[in-house]
Formats: sequence, structure tokens, C-alpha cells
Amino acid sequence: MKIKIKNGIVLDMVGVPERKDILIENDKIIQIAKNITEEADETIDASNRAVMPGLINCHNHVGMSIFRGYSDDLELQDWLQKAIWPVEDKLKAEDIYYSSKLGCIEMLKSGTTTFNDMYFFMEDVANAMIETGIRGVIGRTIISNGEEADKRIYEAKKLYEEYHNREEGRIKVNVALHAPYTCPPDVIKKGIDLAKECNVDIQIHLSETEKENEDIQKEYEKSPTQYLNDLGLFSRHCVLAHGVHLSETDLEILKDKNVGISHNPISNLKLASGIADIVKYRKLGLTVGLGTDGSGSTNTLDMFEEMKVASYMQKVLHKKASCIQAKEILEMATIEGAKVLGLEKEIGTLEVGKKADIILINLQKPHLQPIHDIYSCLVYSAIGQDVDTTIVDGKIIMQNRELKEIDEKDLIEKCNEIKEQYFKKIV
Repeated sequence: MKIKIKNGIVLDMVGVPERKDILIENDKIIQIAKNITEEADETIDASNRAVMPGLINCHNHVGMSIFRGYSDDLELQDWLQKAIWPVEDKLKAEDIYYSSKLGCIEMLKSGTTTFNDMYFFMEDVANAMIETGIRGVIGRTIISNGEEADKRIYEAKKLYEEYHNREEGRIKVNVALHAPYTCPPDVIKKGIDLAKECNVDIQIHLSETEKENEDIQKEYEKSPTQYLNDLGLFSRHCVLAHGVHLSETDLEILKDKNVGISHNPISNLKLASGIADIVKYRKLGLTVGLGTDGSGSTNTLDMFEEMKVASYMQKVLHKKASCIQAKEILEMATIEGAKVLGLEKEIGTLEVGKKADIILINLQKPHLQPIHDIYSCLVYSAIGQDVDTTIVDGKIIMQNRELKEIDEKDLIEKCNEIKEQYFKKIV
């Protein structure tokens, strides 16, 4: 199967934006050039469209789509302990499947083609990914201690055995340790051992709040970063979610490790967790991507919103409008995100030989015109609904805002039935 994208403004994230054509064969890009004459099975006219790599959401809990708006305006610990965890304890596998499928199509319709996820009933998350066509890295959350933690480690290994590299590599599995404050040392070590056994990466929440830092310091007399470093966690490639409160000592440890940070600006603001100084992190050489976190805390999975807020936060934090540029933010949502997930050889840029994960953005919208700078246009003006075509692994998932093989109406009805079953009405 060959697909040709013609006449688009191509932002390949390696060179300057130019009007070019792209030729796709099966799952890969085989040519990028002006006026490609080779015939294709399908041709997409990208006139008045920006053509760019699909966005990469480095931290998510896609099964939480049904929590959207359920427990807003609470502090993180109250949000978790009083609102989220009591409902999660009641959810069934089928509920997570439908909720995850809803999140997958939300991402695909707003330009995200790859996401990194930790949650439970992950086999059902994987099945939602298979059916929707999205790319992702997933892990069964390991939390608690004793027999409960051992059960989750067993489930994490089973997930790896059944789903790692499924769909010709579109689905990958990593080891998902929840956080330093929910995983005692022996559980962290078991997670590291599992990652080594399976030869996969690790993801973990880290220093999301000041309280987390204070609690770990009180219990172990060291910061969460020092705690994890002493346990050997950073011997593996790690995706660190949040990293809001990292000290100079923490950063000295991390800058020489094979880690990437998922900056989740909207969730961090909404839960009042704080503002991560990603300008400082990047200057130290740390790789920083962007994530949404789950819909329960961020409400939407629109990475265009995350890009805007990430930029605005840094400008206010540093009191300097030029401290971070629009192009840098777009890189964080594409190639830097790919590096955070260890997938930069496959995705994150548009280059010959890479996977054909591509989105087209309709530039003929009043809020996008006139265009002085294409990077500024996409970061500061565009929204997820401006994406009109989404291609993953060389397959057209959405075209002209229409999903090819998914019944959105039926899915939304299913998720509302779940809401009615488990959630108390909020006045």
C-alpha cells in the first residue's frame, strides 16, 4: 500500500519547513521531495495543511477518561485518596477497555499518535490500542507491598509476555513503578529486576509534589531521586513523570543518567503541584518531553493545549518571554518526546526510513491566519480540532476529521453508562 501526501508545508523537525510531498509505503516513509511523480494507491492533497510528525504524549493514564471532571479542584492527595482510588477499586476490565478506547480516539483526533501509559487492566488498554490503531508504550502499575505488590509484578510480566512488540512493534511494554512514596525499597528492586529480565525501560512518578519530597526525606533521609538512585533504578532507561521539585543535587544525579522527563504542565497547575523549571533542565542536558497525565487531572488529552501552557509557564517562571521558543516546545512534543520514550529511531521526525506517523493540520482557520511563523502558529494558535488527518504506521486512521473504523457515538454511550454505574452525582 502506497500513500502520497502532496503540496503540504512539511515540518520534518530536522530541517526548515518547506512545501514538499511525502511518499509512504506500508508502515514507513520512503521519500520526501518536491513534486514526487511516483503513483500511489491513495493521494492526499495537503494544500493549506501543515504536515508534521504525530505528537507524543509521554505520560498518561488513558483508562481514566471516565474520570474527566469528576473530582476537580482538589489537592493531589485528597484527589487520589478520597475521589479516585475508591472508584478505581470498583472498576472492571470492560470499563477500562471502553474508557481507554475513548481516550485513544481523543488523542488520535487531536494529533497524538504515540503515548506512554501506566494503569491497571492493561490488557484491555492494549486491546483498545489494537482496535484504534494508536502507537504506545504501556505498563501495569506496580504499587503497594508484600503479596499485593508481588501480584502486580506478576501481572506486569504477563503483560510483557502477551503484548510486548505486538502489532509489528506498535505496542511496547515497560515496567511501571508507581512512585517512591507507594513502592518500598524491596518492590523497587523487584521492578528493576523485572526490567532487566525483560530488557525493557522503566517509568515512574517522581517529585510531583513538595509533600512527596518531604515524606521520602523523613522516611529515608534522602530525596526521592537520591532514594531511587541508591536503589539502582537509573541503571535502566527511565521515563520520569513530573519531576516538578528537583533540587540541584537531584539534577546533578540525573544529568548523567539515561533518563527522560515527562513535563505535564496542565496537571501540575490544576493540582497545584508546582512548576517544573524545564528551561533549567534542558540547559543541563536533560531530555524533556510533554505529557497530559490522565483525564482525571488534566481533563483533556489535547497536546496542543499542553504546548501552550508549557511555554507560558516558563515565561512567567523566568520572567523572560524569550526563555523558550515555540520551535523548542514543538520539539518537546515530537522528537524530544520520542527520545524520552527511547523511540527516536522510529518516530518523532519525518525522515526516510522512519515510521509513517504523520498528522495534517488545516491552516485555513480564522484563528490560524495570517501566518507569520509556522512554529508560533502551531504552538500558540492551533488546537487539537485543527488536525484533519492522522496516519499511524502508514494507516490512515482519520481523514477530514472522520475516523475510519470507529463508532464514536456508541463508544460515548458506553462510557456514559459506566459513569452512571459508578459515580455519584456531583452538585
